[in-house]
Amino acid sequence: MKKISLLGLVMACCLLGGCQVLEKKQQVGAAVELNGRYLYYSTLDSLTLGLSSEDSARVAEQYIRQWAQDILLYDNATSRRNNEIEGMVDDYRTTLYVRAYEERLIDKRMPKKIADSTIVALYEQMPDRFRLDESIVRGILVVVPVDAPKMDKLRTWLTKQDMDALEKYVYQNASGYELFTDRWLTTSEMMARIPKERAELESLLKAKNQIEVKDSTKTYLLQITEKHMRGEAMPIDYARPEIEKMVLYARQAEFLRSERERLYNEAVETKKIQFYE
Repeated sequence: MKKISLLGLVMACCLLGGCQVLEKKQQVGAAVELNGRYLYYSTLDSLTLGLSSEDSARVAEQYIRQWAQDILLYDNATSRRNNEIEGMVDDYRTTLYVRAYEERLIDKRMPKKIADSTIVALYEQMPDRFRLDESIVRGILVVVPVDAPKMDKLRTWLTKQDMDALEKYVYQNASGYELFTDRWLTTSEMMARIPKERAELESLLKAKNQIEVKDSTKTYLLQITEKHMRGEAMPIDYARPEIEKMVLYARQAEFLRSERERLYNEAVETKKIQFYE
């Protein structure tokens, strides 16, 4: 959109209260000026790039109108010097600065490493806190077509966890394979992998270490290597992230309390704070 094509549009937008075309001292590249703020042709050009002349004019007019209205509302509000709003703005600005400073302090100076002994101690002190809301399992999941060959051998290889034989079979026949013997999956996560409702899947997980489920096209075989059922105590490695979060939260609160106290005492000692009788 060239400047000359915007002149009529800019003039039309001057019907908005207080908006004037720059006659006294043209700001280089400016299309509109309102109360000392400038809207530039480059901004309007970027908004209307590739549009027809008619669409460009419409988009530019809408943008100028919105831009001007925002400025007029803001200037009208601030010209009244609303003490309540000013106080809220000051409080919010202070909160932002303090929060950003505290976050930098925590990031640079607060120790993040948590000793294993601390994790174990908290785990043992609060056994009821760390109970499972849903069952968790570790294992191997193989998904094959319903007519896949050597199913009896596949079940045996899964039971024995014969990884060499399993991997060869999976490479030739499986449509899905997941080895998660080193991490926990919840019932909800298993439901995303095996077509069973929660109650039925929970029952299968509790009753068996090898689960076989079929739908119209696939067979799902799950070999469970380790499991903990809903309501049981969490294994400590599963509870560890929650314990670490608890420790870091408490450590952070104490760290910030101590830092605030240090700054206050330092200000008193150096007489930055003056007390008057």
